[in-house]
Amino acid sequence: MSDKLKVTLVKSMIGRPEKHRKILRSMGLTKINRAIEFKDSPSIRGMINKVSHLVKAEEKMDEA
Repeated sequence: MSDKLKVTLVKSMIGRPEKHRKILRSMGLTKINRAIEFKDSPSIRGMINKVSHLVKAEEKMDEA
């Protein structure tokens, strides 16, 4: 498993259910093409899974 996940909002949340909007806002994704890195965890993966049709997720390995 990777250390970090890079999540990018690729579709608008306009017209989406409030549950999806709350998930995106809690992740800090408020504008299209905004990318945020998260520490890989089951809770973040669950959020990504709920809104997978709106976001693009990439695994990033830490460079050491």
